[in-house]
Amino acid sequence: MTIARKVLSMGVAGSLAMMLAACTTGSPDAPPMAAAPKGVEGSWIDAKGTGLSTFTGGKFTTVATDTGQKLADGSYTITGATSVEINGTSLIRQTPVSFNCLLISTSQLNCTSSSGQNFVLTRRV
Repeated sequence: MTIARKVLSMGVAGSLAMMLAACTTGSPDAPPMAAAPKGVEGSWIDAKGTGLSTFTGGKFTTVATDTGQKLADGSYTITGATSVEINGTSLIRQTPVSFNCLLISTSQLNCTSSSGQNFVLTRRV
């Protein structure tokens, strides 16, 4: 009887160890954890929810959230640790646009247009 209990205890301990290992290593089918966003790369929405701007590889595009119509496009340059310069064209007005933005956090971008208008973009997840 003592041997049977030892074998049973070792089996339970071994199963518990395997379950704990599975919790720490994850399963191969589990999706990878998303990397924390860096800089301005990604999608940002304006405070009214009407325009969605996407920044990738030095280029940006803004589309209307209701119709998907492209509103503006252009380029952006990182000018400091938390500052970004954006230049492009308003496709509706056919005029140049220029903004200076400050990355307040990984989810907030405060911008000022060349005409002095302030607006906030929030990262879209």
